Formats: sequence, C-alpha cells, structure tokens
Amino acid sequence: MQVNTLNLSAFPHPHSAAIGTYGVLSYAVAQRRREIGIRMALGAQTRQIGMQFLSLGLRLLAAGTILGLIGAWLARRAMQSILFDVPALPVATLLGAALVMSVVSLIACLIPSRRATLVDPIQALRTE
Repeated sequence: MQVNTLNLSAFPHPHSAAIGTYGVLSYAVAQRRREIGIRMALGAQTRQIGMQFLSLGLRLLAAGTILGLIGAWLARRAMQSILFDVPALPVATLLGAALVMSVVSLIACLIPSRRATLVDPIQALRTE
C-alpha cells in the first residue's frame, strides 16, 4: 500500500512542470507577437522562429534540472541521519526523475514554439 501512496504523491509534479513551462513560453510568445510578425515579414523562416522559442524552453529546462539535482543532493545530505537503508546517492532515481521531467517539459515547449511559427505577419502588425 505504501508504493501506491508514493506513486500518487509523485503524480502532480510532472504536470506542474508542464503547466509552468507551457505558461512561461506561451506568455513569451504572446508578448513578442509583434516582433515575430516583423521578423517574419522581413523574411525570417518559420523554423528560425520555432527554434528561438524551443531554445528558450530548453534553457529553462537545463536550469531547472540543474537546480533540482542540486536541491535533491542538499536535501539528501540534510536528511541522511533520518533516513535508514537509503543509498548515499540514488543515482538511478535522480536520473529517472530528471529524464521524466525533461520529457514532460520538452513536450510542453513544443506547443508554444509551434504557435509562434503560425503567427501571420500582417495580422500581428495590424493588431497593435
């Protein structure tokens, strides 16, 4: 029964990472809609625009993964005297969690990046 409780408590974390990443990138696309329209009107290709926002998401992903691993390491050091029969550094668990969060965040990055490539230059310039 303890395993089921543990699985249920871990369930919201990938979803909150996806919602946060999606929200930040959607906001960035919305704020830069006029700039995207100008760049596309001047000849920027949709691939360049999409890669710009995808690279922003990947930078956020890298920063979050590094900070998360550092936080997990510090928490493990702080709780080492409390936890018994736990390995000193559960590498497989940390890498597995980092991989799951990376995949979830990458999927969340693709939606706003795709939306940025679909901006119509004429419409973006006309709305402001």
